[in-house]
Amino acid sequence: MPIVTSFNPNGRQEIKQAISYPDYALLKAKLQYIMQLDMHAGAEGKYLIRSTYFDNFANKVLNEKKEGYINRDKYRVRIYGKSSAIINLERKSKRNNLTFKTKCAISQAEYEKMRLGDISWMAVDERGLIRDLYQEMSYSQLRPTTVVDYEREAYIYPFGNVRVTFDSKVQSSLRNTDMFNPSLPMVDVLEQNLVILEVKYDDYLPDIIKYLLQSVDTRAEAYSKYQLSRMYG
Repeated sequence: MPIVTSFNPNGRQEIKQAISYPDYALLKAKLQYIMQLDMHAGAEGKYLIRSTYFDNFANKVLNEKKEGYINRDKYRVRIYGKSSAIINLERKSKRNNLTFKTKCAISQAEYEKMRLGDISWMAVDERGLIRDLYQEMSYSQLRPTTVVDYEREAYIYPFGNVRVTFDSKVQSSLRNTDMFNPSLPMVDVLEQNLVILEVKYDDYLPDIIKYLLQSVDTRAEAYSKYQLSRMYG
C-alpha cells in the first residue's frame, strides 16, 4: 500500500460547541456569501462521516477529555459515506490550546486485524503512525471501541486557512465496531434541534469570520462527538 501521511507541524486553533438549529440556519446563510462549500459535499451540500474511536477498558481517552487534559491523543479510523474507498487512520492531538492531526491510509483488512487484536505486524510497519498506535495498543490496551456517524456541512475561507463545519445527526454504534457493515445498528446521541459547530484556523481568525460568529455564543463548553457517543456505555 502506498504511504499517505499528513501532518500539520504548527497546530491549529479550534472552536467546537453545540448551537441551536435556528442559530445554525442564520450563521449558514451569512457564511455562504463569503466562504466556499467544501468540494466533497454531495448534492445537498453535506457528506456522511463514519469514524471508529479507540479507547481502553478504563476509558482512558474519554476520561482525559472529560477532565480537560491539555495534552492528550485520540486515535480513530475514518471513512466517508460508509464506503471503503478511502480509509484513514488518524491521530488528533491536543497540546495546550493547539490541535494537531496526523493521518495515513490503511486497508479494510488492516482495520479488521486491529479490531480482532492481531497487532504484531504493526510493530514493524513502515508507517510511523501505525507504529505509534501499536505502542498505545500494547501498553495502554487501546482497542476500537465505538463507531460514530454524522452528517457534515463544511465551508472554507482561504485567509487564515479557516474551515467552518456543521455536524448533525450524530449517531453511535455503542460497543459494536463493525464499521464496514452498512446496516450497522446506530442510535441517536445528539438532540435533533442541535448542530455541532466547529471552527478551525491557523494563526489568526479573520475579522469577517469573527464578526459572523458574533451571532452565536462560541464561549460554551466544547462538544465532543466521541464523548456523546459514549453516553450509553
